[in-house]
Amino acid sequence: LNHPDRPIGSFLFLGPTGVGKTELARALAQTLFGSQERLIRLDMSEFQDKHTVSRLIGAPPGYVGHDEPGQLTDAVRRTPYTVVLLDEIEKAHADVSNILLQVFDAGRLTDSRGRTATFANTVIIMTSNLGADQLLAATSTGRSVEEVREPLMVTVRRHFRPEFLNRIDEIVLFRGLDRPRLRTITKLLLEQTRQRLRAQNITLRLDDHAIDWIVDRGYQPEYGARPLRRAIGRELDKKLSRMLLTEDLRPGQEVHGSVAGDRLELTVAESQPPSS
Repeated sequence: LNHPDRPIGSFLFLGPTGVGKTELARALAQTLFGSQERLIRLDMSEFQDKHTVSRLIGAPPGYVGHDEPGQLTDAVRRTPYTVVLLDEIEKAHADVSNILLQVFDAGRLTDSRGRTATFANTVIIMTSNLGADQLLAATSTGRSVEEVREPLMVTVRRHFRPEFLNRIDEIVLFRGLDRPRLRTITKLLLEQTRQRLRAQNITLRLDDHAIDWIVDRGYQPEYGARPLRRAIGRELDKKLSRMLLTEDLRPGQEVHGSVAGDRLELTVAESQPPSS
């Protein structure tokens, strides 16, 4: 039973880039509100300067942009049941925290036109890369992220005011991605390629060596899972697209991926009917 005048929850996600902070926000939107579309994402690096802060609630009368709605208030008024994702909150101007304090305390914001946006049915998630080096170091040495929480919080307290941090329900630490977790993510990303091919009645099969080969091409722990997506696009998806365009790969066929030397080799065969 959440407080009727506060958001459902307010969280600060701390972790290196590419470890799943935004993906978790999307999953929460799906779980809590039935759709990943119930996610309002604002890149807080766009609010670094003092004069840009007013764009969250709309410029005051007489200022340039007064006729434009506030980016945050208008989005929440239109979609009141939602996850609000404030990405890279540490890059925002300090005045942004004053606006968020109103949200945390009263659960509402009034825009420059006097219209109120209610946040009582929202989940507020702020992400930050503060302390990323400490979290990566913990991962590489096999330590729990909880072991570095206190020294990491010294960095966080230097950046955010106490009254701001005290109104956050939970600060969640994300560890870096080690190789086993990157392999798991690679298989999930490959499944997306499989599904796109399946829609064209084409089956994709990759042996374990091929999966490991892709992991090797995208293994950059400091950047998380993002290089894996690029590696799959570069080493697999582009090749498959060319094969489809040249009709070397057609509906009703299977494509097999294996490693030959130092390259990923794709071979095509006719799909085998299921055994009766």
